[in-house]
Parts: sequence; C-alpha cells; structure tokens
Amino acid sequence: MPQPAENGGKGMDLIFRYIRKTLYGVSVTAMLVMLAIIFFQVISRYLFGFTFEWSEELARFLFVWAVFLGSALIMGEDGHLAVELLPRLLKGKKPGLVLDVFINACGYVFILLLIVQGWLMTETMTFQEAPGLGIPMSWVYVIMPISGILMLLYHFKDTMKILRRIAGKGEA
Repeated sequence: MPQPAENGGKGMDLIFRYIRKTLYGVSVTAMLVMLAIIFFQVISRYLFGFTFEWSEELARFLFVWAVFLGSALIMGEDGHLAVELLPRLLKGKKPGLVLDVFINACGYVFILLLIVQGWLMTETMTFQEAPGLGIPMSWVYVIMPISGILMLLYHFKDTMKILRRIAGKGEA
C-alpha cells in the first residue's frame, strides 16, 4: 500500500477524495432529477395529454452534465475502457514504461482539446438561448471545459505515478 508521501501527500488525497465525492453526488443527483422529470413527463402526457415544454430539454441538459461529470469521475478511478493487451505484455519492462508515457501524453492532448474547444464552444453558445428553459446554451456547454479541468487533475495524478516509476520509486 503506497504511503501518503508517495502519492502526493495527505493533502492531495483529501482533495481527490473531496472531488470524487462531489462528482459522485452531483452526477447521481443529476441522474435522479433527470429520471424524475422523464417519469413525470410520461405520466403527464398519458394522463393529462400535455407535457411541460421545458421538461424534455432540462432532462437532456442534465444528461449531458451527468455524462461529462461521470467521465471525469471514471477517469479518476481508472475505469474507462482500454485495450490492455500490449500494456500487460510490456508491464515491468522499459518498452512498457515508454508506452505508458506515450499513452499519458496522448491523454493530455485529448484533455487539452476538450478544454480549449469546449471553452470556444461555450463562448460561441453564449448568445443562443434554450427555447424551453430560456437559459443561455453556454450553461450547457460549460461542462466540457469544467470536465476537462477535472480530468486534467486526475491525469496529472497518473503522470506523477509514471514519473515515480521512471525515478525508480514506484511500482513496476
């Protein structure tokens, strides 16, 4: 079991634990509210013959937020799908470490693209309004750079593990 000094100290562990709990809470809350809205939308459509015009739109926006926050949360838990054949074959060897560095660098490219392009999309959508809710569409799109920043924090943590392995102070 790694000691706190090896993985960024107790302060960093507390920060990541807080981020995880917050992401989990917000994601689950968004999904529950989304499910409740959809449930009541179906009930009102079949029992009363109408739906609130904002309900479908809010459910969709909550889904987008839940997906992006969930992506950051899963990244922090190394839960994303990955093809592990080559990394497993090369684990503990120098080519495996080179592969890990390459994969890590590719992760930074993706995350930085998400942050930059997400921010550009957010700025672009500032002037467009959601028809049902009447809110700026930028409120929906701002989750892309927010999620990217959260992913960047988790990715930085993974980079520290790789750097410790390069320095010979981490697991193989």
